[in-house]
Amino acid sequence: MTSQLRRAAVSVPSNIAEGQGRISTGEFKQFLGNARGSLMEVETQILIARELGYLEPDESENLLSLSAEVGRILNGLLNSLPSRR
Repeated sequence: MTSQLRRAAVSVPSNIAEGQGRISTGEFKQFLGNARGSLMEVETQILIARELGYLEPDESENLLSLSAEVGRILNGLLNSLPSRR
């Protein structure tokens, strides 16, 4: 479970960085979407870890709060990019 959570967590900034290096805004948005998906995976892993007793409720709430903040930042970045028409 630890390695799965770490892989998903590393995938979030990795997708952002890879997308930023792409040529088109559409490709960047696609990678930001992948980052958001990885972030959802992180949140799911946190919830599972809490349910299995690997995380205390206070710890999991703190991690979920941080994850939500990253999600808001990602959504803001996505919304700041011009849309394709």
